[in-house]
Amino acid sequence: MRIIAIEEHWTTEGIDRALRAQPTEVRDESVALNDRGDIPARLLDIGEQRVETMDAAGVDVQILSIAPPGTQGLPAREAIALSREANDRASEAAGRYPTRLRAMTTLPTSDPDAAVAELRRTADAPGHVGVMSYGRSGERPLDDPVYDELLAAAAGLRRPVFIHPQIPPNTVREASYRGFDPTTDLALATFGWGWHIEAGLAALRLIVRGTFDRHPDLQIVLGHWGEMLLFALDRIDSLSNIATHLERRVAEYFQSNIYVATSGMLTPRLLRHALDFTSVDRILLSGDYPFHRLDTASIDDFLRTLPGLRDQHKIAHANAEALYGLEQPPSGSDDQRAQPQERSRAQP
Repeated sequence: MRIIAIEEHWTTEGIDRALRAQPTEVRDESVALNDRGDIPARLLDIGEQRVETMDAAGVDVQILSIAPPGTQGLPAREAIALSREANDRASEAAGRYPTRLRAMTTLPTSDPDAAVAELRRTADAPGHVGVMSYGRSGERPLDDPVYDELLAAAAGLRRPVFIHPQIPPNTVREASYRGFDPTTDLALATFGWGWHIEAGLAALRLIVRGTFDRHPDLQIVLGHWGEMLLFALDRIDSLSNIATHLERRVAEYFQSNIYVATSGMLTPRLLRHALDFTSVDRILLSGDYPFHRLDTASIDDFLRTLPGLRDQHKIAHANAEALYGLEQPPSGSDDQRAQPQERSRAQP
């Protein structure tokens, strides 16, 4: 079965240096999570070694996305240059491995106008099929009116926007996520809880702001099975009684404008729960590489949770093909794995 993994991380040396060089008071501490084990080397590789790892895991296509915290917290001038460089490198990698790699566009959201310009610049660039974003740029949320043109452009270009988790603002961290040792503080504010609340809240704010009424073609993707929102959707839907300006109830937007991805959490009980609140057509497979490592056995076991082969194919590849406009290989083709000429090419 063809496997497409949609949230597979990488970064550039320039972005990594810039993040670590920021003044202490504004530095995103979550970049330290990129330093574990062999993750640093794997993040910098979008060439032969990555494709070999994909082969070993049975993954046919990766959609590359810049690792958190991305460029969204960098000063505008720096973010613009580094985002452009990353997007050009992603295009080059997709050109070298045309059957294996695609990319989400990195945007300098600290400058909303520049973010729109970069999205339009990459609209026809090889390999670019979506957008990697965050719920805030500095203190400015994604639903702020200054980003409406950007969201309109994403909708018009049919570029799904992946809202990736990010660390809460310092004021929130002081109030809710500190008071332990530094390692526990950081874990609690990131993968232990804070990341997911931030991403889920960003999506919820977009709904309440009326974003999807203005841009009905806009599609967003939330990792980690919907960043907690599906688990509380019955309660969240009560916002519909207050947000009477919306064209639909809050929960209905999850059927029309929101996809959820696995983010390496190939857990059958999470799949069963998600299907109570959304359809199998809105679930995407993602490995969150290299922070999680997929393998053929775990993918097969997970997909077999679904009794129907058609639904297995949807999550494995068909939903991603439809959402990201990915070409499908000819029926019976075996070119899902690396072609000889691709595997012999040098790493970028």
